[in-house]
Amino acid sequence: MRSSTRYLDGKSFETLIRGHRIVCDQPISEGGADLGVTPPELLLASLGTCAGHYATEYLRARSLSFNGLAVYVSAEKGTQPARLASFRVDLDCPAVGDKDRQGLLRAVRACLIHNTLTTSPAIHVSVFDATPEPSLVLTR
Repeated sequence: MRSSTRYLDGKSFETLIRGHRIVCDQPISEGGADLGVTPPELLLASLGTCAGHYATEYLRARSLSFNGLAVYVSAEKGTQPARLASFRVDLDCPAVGDKDRQGLLRAVRACLIHNTLTTSPAIHVSVFDATPEPSLVLTR
């Protein structure tokens, strides 16, 4: 997987992933133009959609309905260093009874984003002055 992010203006950035465009910005109260979600909000969306994907796969495999499935994700901020310190994922799944509740919980906990956040991934950062690969150049 790979993405390319470039600065747009003010506090906004544009990311290109597989031809899809995502704009992140800050709210007006934080000096942005509110052109998109903030990076932490995007992380919440990533965790929520991943949890939803794993939930629907579990339900589909058991021929259970996933109509009305909703995933709610919230986070609490931490300091030193600044970060999202804890997450809460709540699933509203009307079709699941007690029999499948634990299985659904295990499925959601197996989500790629959940596992990434709970296992401290390695992050390597470098600064360089080079032309990006042509396949990653953002165009309008």
